[in-house]
Amino acid sequence: MSAPSSRSSNRWVAVGRVGRSHGLDGYFVVEGASDDPERFAEGATVHVNREPARVVGAKQAGGRLAIRLDRAAPRGSVLEVPASELPVLADGSYYAFELIGLAVEEEGGRQLGRVQDVVAGVANDVLELESGVALPMVGECVRSIDLVSGWIVVARGFVEER
Repeated sequence: MSAPSSRSSNRWVAVGRVGRSHGLDGYFVVEGASDDPERFAEGATVHVNREPARVVGAKQAGGRLAIRLDRAAPRGSVLEVPASELPVLADGSYYAFELIGLAVEEEGGRQLGRVQDVVAGVANDVLELESGVALPMVGECVRSIDLVSGWIVVARGFVEER
């Protein structure tokens, strides 16, 4: 279930970070670049310090993406897009940022905490809770996600009883 209301226009999503410069013509390496190949295509718009910047060049540099913008972007700056501009996902798919802050409970009602981060794992993503609990994002564990109500329900047996 995707919830369009969670993608309000005042929410921003990081799609990369300005890395080291590449050459003398204004290109820089994009660290942690979005998996969306069109995100940094020539003509695309990203935001630096919430100000729009157009991609005027993109190339591969040693296996990493390097881009040039139509204005200066200080190294370390976060490259963002408004959440409202993200493509709508298929039912049952979610952006990681949509899960941050959701309350997590086991079937039966035991509260486990809130999602602090979603970390990419080798086999699957992992929900990291503020309580220190780590839960695999697999069907055997995650039973339901309700963005509108702000809840994730997980199966029993993934967290030790205290």
